[in-house]
Amino acid sequence: MGLSRKMVQGPILFYRKYISPLKPPTCRFYPTCSAYAMEAVEVHGALKGSWLAAKRIAKCQPFHPGGLDPVPPRKEKRDKRPQEGSSHLT
Repeated sequence: MGLSRKMVQGPILFYRKYISPLKPPTCRFYPTCSAYAMEAVEVHGALKGSWLAAKRIAKCQPFHPGGLDPVPPRKEKRDKRPQEGSSHLT
């Protein structure tokens, strides 16, 4: 695991261990926002995972119904080189 991922996950782990137990369970999503953030950073890296977590936290308001909201899968990078034997000329 990269250093940047650990640095981003550190505050999340602190929240889950010390702050979350002090609050009543009121999460409207599954998985919880902190679990979502941990998984997003793990799957997508520190930058994109943090962006996905921030978007998820922004949804946590009374006008959003909540529910199941999994982390999107990582998209495979496509090779931009043309395939052997194919031609872009017509």
